[in-house]
Amino acid sequence: MTAGLAITLRKMGTDVGVMKPFAAGIKQKKGFKSEDVEILANSANVDDSEELLNPQFFPISASPYTAWKKLKIKPKIPLILSSFKKLSKKHEMMLVEGMGGTMTPILKNYFITDLIKDMKIPTIIVTRSKVGTVNHTIMTVKMCQKYKIPIKGIIINNFDKGYPIDQLKKDLEGLTGIKVLGSIPFIKDMSDKSLYTIFKKNIDMKSVLK
Repeated sequence: MTAGLAITLRKMGTDVGVMKPFAAGIKQKKGFKSEDVEILANSANVDDSEELLNPQFFPISASPYTAWKKLKIKPKIPLILSSFKKLSKKHEMMLVEGMGGTMTPILKNYFITDLIKDMKIPTIIVTRSKVGTVNHTIMTVKMCQKYKIPIKGIIINNFDKGYPIDQLKKDLEGLTGIKVLGSIPFIKDMSDKSLYTIFKKNIDMKSVLK
């Protein structure tokens, strides 16, 4: 999702920077440690250092909190915020990719919501068209509101063609009061041209830019 937004914004003429504060998983043998971070960097076509784009990488598939406990690598919040500040000065707009959901733990009493608030940025909630979506989205909205995090909108990702997507949009907007910016189908062709065409057609990019 973040890569698609980055490509679209770039092709629309916006100098967009990208960041993934925490990444986890199997370390790549070449290039960036994280495949996700490499995809983001290529999508935005930036030459920023890996240390800024992804200040912390954990070589296991786990939340920062779990990685800390298992690997004894403590998440460094000041480093994350400092890296974000440096990137923000270099680019017209920043896209920060999360990890898990709003309550993904970073430290014992510090979650993704705390990081978003400390960065002083708005959020876009990405959800899916499956059983439990409405419940999960409402809880995410409520948590962001509790933390006083501005919400730009909701994007429905990987929607099923057989799912009543129009009804889901109405339900989400009616129940949360948050605008649905659009919906993205499952994408096989991940080329820049394909992503740009799909995102430009299906997402309210003007609201993303606000």
